[in-house]
Amino acid sequence: MERLWTIMRKELYHIWRDPRTLGLILALPGMLLILLGYGISGERTSIPMAVADFSKSDASRRYIEYFTASDDFKLAYDVLSEDDLLALIDQSQVDVGLLIPEDFGRRLDTGQPTTVQLYINGSSDPTDVQTIQLKLSAISQIVSQNVLVEQFSRSPLASGLSNPIEAFIKTLYNPNGDTKLFMIPGLIPIILQVQALLLSTLAIVKEREQGTMEQLIVTPIKSWELMLGKIIPYLLVSIFNLFALLGLARLLFGITIAGSFWELVGLSLVFIVGSLGMGVLISNLAQSQMQAIYLAVFVILIPAIILSGLLFPRNNMPLVTYWYSELLPVTHYLEITRGIIIRGIPGLELWWSSIFPLLILSVIYFIASVLVFRKRI
Repeated sequence: MERLWTIMRKELYHIWRDPRTLGLILALPGMLLILLGYGISGERTSIPMAVADFSKSDASRRYIEYFTASDDFKLAYDVLSEDDLLALIDQSQVDVGLLIPEDFGRRLDTGQPTTVQLYINGSSDPTDVQTIQLKLSAISQIVSQNVLVEQFSRSPLASGLSNPIEAFIKTLYNPNGDTKLFMIPGLIPIILQVQALLLSTLAIVKEREQGTMEQLIVTPIKSWELMLGKIIPYLLVSIFNLFALLGLARLLFGITIAGSFWELVGLSLVFIVGSLGMGVLISNLAQSQMQAIYLAVFVILIPAIILSGLLFPRNNMPLVTYWYSELLPVTHYLEITRGIIIRGIPGLELWWSSIFPLLILSVIYFIASVLVFRKRI
């Protein structure tokens, strides 16, 4: 028992005399719980919706109000054409599109049946897509029943009318609700993130613990050259794994790239550089390998899995949680992979929403790693 207590006392002393590691151990789990607890939402509300109302009648405006009256949907865009509506869905700006024909109001006023077209972004979580389908169907039926009652109140002959408004719901990109088609393009960014971050996180701190940092300091090598020298080997490894993951996705799960393969590869390189830059930055800030791994896991990897949009939609996240996820390159890269692989859209359509933020973050993290290292030598 005395020997056991001696070993325990020794380990407790090692933890106590390293206040930075002790602070990370005690503070990060609670902070992470608060961040993720608010970030994980339940049933989706305020689902963004785009409307192309060609009728511009009182009847069409009342029809739209049925969808926006509750918290389920919100009118995000009022567009002038079906192409604009579909483009917003392509870019994941909205999840639902409503197309109302030009003769909508006239046909209802004359007691004739009419139709509307509803589009759903099927590249989202199949469970969410199914829920959205049920909500749209329920609201459409309620509207149709209310219109039928109004027509009946105006004329007893209306009792013989059929359904006055028929809503056709079309699910784009993944009409069969294949979960693999949704998850695989999301798992690829997470896997690349984990590997790139963990490999590069130990790059500098390992030199410091092994006592070889002094040798690097006295050499004429510049800070940015050292950072690039640390990143490029891991970049080559990550590129190899990217091709391996894409090949396995096609061979084992039947996931083909609907868009441009080389656009996806080029943007993947930008993401990998940003992830490696984050890892080297953490490695520069940490004093030990334990600190580096702890920071990488709790500050980057767990939030990347929970907050990036892989498992939970980001629309209903609080502002603090939403903007924290915006600082993670994987959040933007995940939108790119799903956009190119599932929806097959050109990369330029994702420029402002995903590609530009990814480029900025990658540059910032690399420059920060160079500047922090320079301060430490």
